[in-house]
Amino acid sequence: MMIITRLTDIVGRADRLLASIPAALPLLCLRLALAIPFWRSGLTKWDGFLNLSSGARYLFQAEFRLHILGQAFPYPAPLTMAFLAGLGEVLLPVFLVLGLGTRFAALGILAMTVIIQLTVPDGLVNFHLPWFAMALALLVYGGGTLSADRLLSALLTDRLKASAHPAH
Repeated sequence: MMIITRLTDIVGRADRLLASIPAALPLLCLRLALAIPFWRSGLTKWDGFLNLSSGARYLFQAEFRLHILGQAFPYPAPLTMAFLAGLGEVLLPVFLVLGLGTRFAALGILAMTVIIQLTVPDGLVNFHLPWFAMALALLVYGGGTLSADRLLSALLTDRLKASAHPAH
């Protein structure tokens, strides 16, 4: 009985120690982990400033298909889709890393992940499901205290309080 009590005490202390990790740390890690693959993919879509690479053009026009209900459909407006995908894959990771508009950046990544899943159905378990889960967590919890969102919110709140009660 004493061993069980001791083991329960050790597990309880370990649990409290793990629970004391600030939420800002895993949220920062999620932002970074989600940003990296999208950023790296986004870089492959450009040949200079706002100039789509020939590879991106080819993939969206000739290779990529949306797999819906057992059918494969070509992308509508493939060059526009390539441009938007490339733009999203470069901008949204920057917003995630900074923690700026985190929930909206995560929503964009979530939408892109759904489209990527429809395009490459075999990637669900290894890539798309983890991306979806990370984006969903950031959508729900935001960027945390180590984010520009939190800093801007604090600055805005201070300014609003100061303007509501001007000094005499």
